[in-house]
Amino acid sequence: MTENSSPLAPGWLAVPENLDALQEPMWAAGVERNDAGEVTIDGLSVSELKAQFGTPLFVMSETDFRSRARAFKDAFDAAFADICGGVDVYYAGKSFLCTSVASWVTDEGLRLDTCSGGELAVAARAGVPGGNLSLHGNNKSDAEINRALDMKLGRIVVDSLDELERVAKIASSRGETAKVMLRLTPGVHAHTHEFIATAHEDQKFGLSMAGDSTEEAGLSAAEEAVAAATSYASIELLGLHCHIGSQIFEPDGFALAARKLLAFQAAMQSKYAIVMPELDLGGGYGIAYTPVDTPRPAAEIAEAMAAVVRSTCAELGIASPRISIEPGRAIVGSTTFTLYEVGTLKTVRVDAETGQEGQENVTYPRRYVSVDGGMSDNARPVLYDADYSAVLASRGSEAAPQLSRVVGKHCESGDIVVRDVYLPADVAAGDLLAVPGTGAYCWALSSNYNYLARPGVVAVRDGAARLIVRGETEEDLLNRDMGVANV
Repeated sequence: MTENSSPLAPGWLAVPENLDALQEPMWAAGVERNDAGEVTIDGLSVSELKAQFGTPLFVMSETDFRSRARAFKDAFDAAFADICGGVDVYYAGKSFLCTSVASWVTDEGLRLDTCSGGELAVAARAGVPGGNLSLHGNNKSDAEINRALDMKLGRIVVDSLDELERVAKIASSRGETAKVMLRLTPGVHAHTHEFIATAHEDQKFGLSMAGDSTEEAGLSAAEEAVAAATSYASIELLGLHCHIGSQIFEPDGFALAARKLLAFQAAMQSKYAIVMPELDLGGGYGIAYTPVDTPRPAAEIAEAMAAVVRSTCAELGIASPRISIEPGRAIVGSTTFTLYEVGTLKTVRVDAETGQEGQENVTYPRRYVSVDGGMSDNARPVLYDADYSAVLASRGSEAAPQLSRVVGKHCESGDIVVRDVYLPADVAAGDLLAVPGTGAYCWALSSNYNYLARPGVVAVRDGAARLIVRGETEEDLLNRDMGVANV
C-alpha cells in the first residue's frame, strides 16, 4: 500500500487521476483553468482577485446564480402548468442574502423568503415588493410581526398556536388582516444530518400533525391551528407549509410530505368549509460538495414533484392549490468558491488499522495545510460534519497527490475546512487554494471568532468583479467596542 492510497482517506475518496481537474458539478459555470494552470472565473484569474480584494474571499458567479434561479422558475412553471398554472419560487434568503442577491432574485422572477427583521430590512433596501416576501421563524418578535404588516408581506408563516394568536392580536389592533400559512411537521424522516432535518416531531419547528397532541382531545396541533385561524377575523389563512430538511438527494421524503399535506389540506377544507388556495412544499434540495455527491437538476425535481401532486389531487378528487417551493442552497451553493492563501504545513504520523487479521496497525502520514481563514468563514464542517473539496488554484502541478487536511487559523482543534482531500505534494506557503460550493450557509454563518474580520463577497460577471459585500476591517471590529478608546 502506498502513501497515496492511505486507509486514512474515507472510502469514497479515490486518488484523482488529474489533480488539476475541476470536477463537475461542484463548480459554477465559467470556472476553469487557463494555460498556466491557474483557476479563473469568467476569465479573471484567482491571483488577480487576490491582488485586488485579498484573502480569504468569497468569489461568486452572478451569471451562474441568475441561471440557476431562472432554471428553477422555468422548470417548475413548466412542470406545474397543467396542475396549478405554475409555481411561486421563493429563494431562501437565509442561505445567503445581500441587496444585490435580492435584486437578482426579483429580476429572475422569483420571490424571497426571509426569517428575521434583518433579512426583511435587506429586502426593503433592495426594493423587493412586500407581496413577494414571506417571513419564517419559530419565535418572531412583535416588532418583526409589525414590520411584516407594515411592508404588506405576501405571507407570514406561522410556527405555533401561540404565534398564531399573537399575529391575530397584532393585526386586529392595527385594523388589518394578516396573510398566514401554517407550518406543519408531517413526521417525514429526511436522510440528512440531525441538525438540518426539520420535519420530525422532536424539534422546535412547526405544528404537529400527530393526533391527540394538544389539550383538545382528538385534535392535532395542526388541526387546532386551522380551526383557530378560521375563527380570527384578522387572519386570512392562505394554506399550509412544510420543510423536511436540507441537503437532501432522495425524492421519497418530498413525495411523502406532499401526499400527507395534500390529504390534510383536503380534509381541513371539507371539515371547516374553507378554501386554502396555497401549499408550500419547502426546499432542501442537495448540491455537490464532493465528487460523489449527485444532485438532481431542477427540471428533474420539478417533474417528480409535479407527478406526485397531480396523482394525489386526482386520488383525493380536489383541484390543486397553488404550489410554492423554497430553494436556497440549490441556487446559490455552487455559484461560489472560497479563495484562501496557504500558510504553514506540517505532516504527522497517524495509526491506522490494516484491515488484515493478525497484522499490527501501521502508521501513515497526514499532512495539515493551514489557510488564512477557517471556521469563522465556514462553520459547516464543525456544525454538521460537512465535507468539502479543494484544489490548488494559483498554478498547475505535476506533483504526486498527497492526502491532506485543510485547516484554519483559529485556536480550535476542530477548525477544519476540508477533512480529507488529495492535493499536490508540492503545495507550499503562498499558494492559493479554492474550496467550491461555499455559496450557501458559509458567509451567512460567518463570525468574528478570534477577532478575525469576516471576508468580503465578490460577484463576477462578464469578466468584471465587484464587491457586493465589503470585507470587514479591524476598525469595523473596534468600532463596536465601547471601552476606553471610545470614551
